[in-house]
Amino acid sequence: QVQLVESGGGLVQAGGSLRLSCAASGRTFSMYTMGWFRQAPGKEREFVARITWSGSSTYYIDSVKGRFTISRDNAKNTVYLQMNSLKPEDTAVYYCAADPDGLGSGFFSSWGQGTQVTVSS
Repeated sequence: QVQLVESGGGLVQAGGSLRLSCAASGRTFSMYTMGWFRQAPGKEREFVARITWSGSSTYYIDSVKGRFTISRDNAKNTVYLQMNSLKPEDTAVYYCAADPDGLGSGFFSSWGQGTQVTVSS
């Protein structure tokens, strides 16, 4: 397993941007599919985006397509989530997660502690 630490959350006005980072420990980071999830108050945690081990394949939920970009730097053991054109409904705690299947099995076994993103209208 890997240990994950998110950063980059904060308060931003609608239409603004934030970049979340997730730093991973362990030498096997490059083998993992990485994902971002979020949980809004009173709602269940939902999948947001994922990227395969090489970065060649990404997937997003419809509500963030064209606004969010997931990327990774395997040399830095870090995955990013660039969030543009933020909306109040993007307000949530954002979590980074790791799937040991580099091509993405859908089972994320390691999770970070989360970082709060608040978008004001």
